[in-house]
Amino acid sequence: MIQKELTELTDEELLQEAKKKKSAALTNAVLIGFLAGVIFFSVMRNSLGFLTLIPLFFIYKLVNNSKYDNKELENLLKGRGLK
Repeated sequence: MIQKELTELTDEELLQEAKKKKSAALTNAVLIGFLAGVIFFSVMRNSLGFLTLIPLFFIYKLVNNSKYDNKELENLLKGRGLK
């Protein structure tokens, strides 16, 4: 399936995309918190090691994993009067 640009989406699809963004943000926040706890436990139990860097890499990927720009989505929602 070819991904559409945000401007090509209908109003309903745009609202669904906003809901997906909110749920993805919550899921990412929970995963980042869990991984931060793993890092904290690892540092307190042992010392800073190579295995501590693996959760840091996953946190970095979760933070930078974004399908669309959030500001672009918000501007389109406001422009169409949907939110």
